[in-house]
Order: sequence, then structure tokens, then C-alpha cells
Amino acid sequence: MIIKFLESIGAYVINCLETLGQFTILVRDTVVQLRHMPRFRHVFQQMSHLGVDTLPIIALTMLFTGMVLTLQTATEFIRLGAQSTVGGIVTIAVGRELGPVLAGVVTAGRVGAAITAEISTMKVTEQIDALKVMATNPIGYLVVPRLIACMCMLPLLVVFGDVIGSLGGWMIANYYDIDIYMYINSIDTFVEVHDVVGGLIKAIVFGAIVAIVGCYYGLNAQNGAEGVGKATTRSVVVSIIVIFFSNCLLSMVLYR
Repeated sequence: MIIKFLESIGAYVINCLETLGQFTILVRDTVVQLRHMPRFRHVFQQMSHLGVDTLPIIALTMLFTGMVLTLQTATEFIRLGAQSTVGGIVTIAVGRELGPVLAGVVTAGRVGAAITAEISTMKVTEQIDALKVMATNPIGYLVVPRLIACMCMLPLLVVFGDVIGSLGGWMIANYYDIDIYMYINSIDTFVEVHDVVGGLIKAIVFGAIVAIVGCYYGLNAQNGAEGVGKATTRSVVVSIIVIFFSNCLLSMVLYR
């Protein structure tokens, strides 16, 4: 029994190392392909599909996030006589953490799943093999446009999300008789450019994570409809876990 237990642990570790190695190879090949001129038509198509179509979901998410954050903090701040700081606190929280993280999670759920499902379906139906036969590199044709699109669009989505989150916070703050002048003056007083720029740097990293992880599981999906479903589920779960882990590391680097 002990031997079987140790064997299972060893097999799990070997499988994790093998996955990490394959993922590293994909990242290396993608970086190599980035040296070539991308197909801008494909990039713009992916920007529209992966970025613009995600904006309504992120807008709703950040609107209610800003409202709830203000709802939870305004009462205590007013009790302490610090109502003039509500706008700044909400905007800093949204700009530093909630904006990029929630946008990354929403993007992983929608965009990451779409990338994996599309590429895994192409693999199952042997379209990727057809690309190789036509002397077209699948990494340059499939991965690079999606990577560039995610890395460009997610920071823009975060900018919109930050503005909408702050607007949602003001809507609730107005209910507590915090006028718009006090709210905006608080933002101008406490929020620095670094707070927003740090969130945008996180968004670029999160966009790369969503694209690379989605493409990896799509390219390595097993044959059949069941393989497509499993690859899509794993892609979303792994993307969200890696986003939270990288957010912790980036916060320690950017805001220490």
C-alpha cells in the first residue's frame, strides 16, 4: 500500500513537470513567432471577438463591485468622520486590485474558454494538422494573434472598468449625502498615477496568462467531444488560479 501511494505521488509529480515543460516550450515558441510580422487582420478580429464583446460583462461586474464596496465602507467612514476619503479609497481599491483581478477572472471565464474550445475543436477535427501540411506554423497563426489581442484589450477593459467602478461607488456615496465634489476631490487627493498604472501592468500579465493557458489546453486537447469539454474546464480553472497567484506576486513587487 505504501509503495502504491508513493508511486501515485511520483506519477503526479512527473505529470506536473511534464505539463510545465510543455507549457514552457509553448511560451518559447510563441516568443520566437512574435519576432515575425503578425497578421493584423487576424489580430483585429481577435480584438473585436475577445475584447469588445467582453466589455458589457466587465462593465456590469465593475459597476456592482464599486457600489458594494462603497456600501460596505461608507457607513463606517461616516461614523469615523472620514467621509471625505470614500472616493479615494474606492478608486484605489478598484484601480489596484479589484479592477484588474475581476477583469482577468471574467476574461478567463469567457475569453479563455472560447480560445480553448475553438482551438481544441480545430485539433479534434484535424484542422491544425492541415495548417502544418500547408506549411503554416500553428503557433504563429493561432496563438500569436490571440496573445496580442488579449494583452492589448484587457488593459483597455480595465480602464473602462475602473471608471465604471468609481461611478458605481459615487452612486451609492450620493445616497449617503457625499456630494460629487467631495467624491472627486477625494480621488484627486489620494489617488496617484502609480495606483492605476500598476493595475494596467497587472492587466497585461493577466491577458498573456489567459491567452497562453487557453491556447495550451486547446493544442493539447484529447480527441472527441469529451476532450474538448475537459480542456475548456481545465483552461478556465488553471487561468483563474494562475491569475490569483501572479496577482499576489505583482502586488508585492509593485506596491511594497
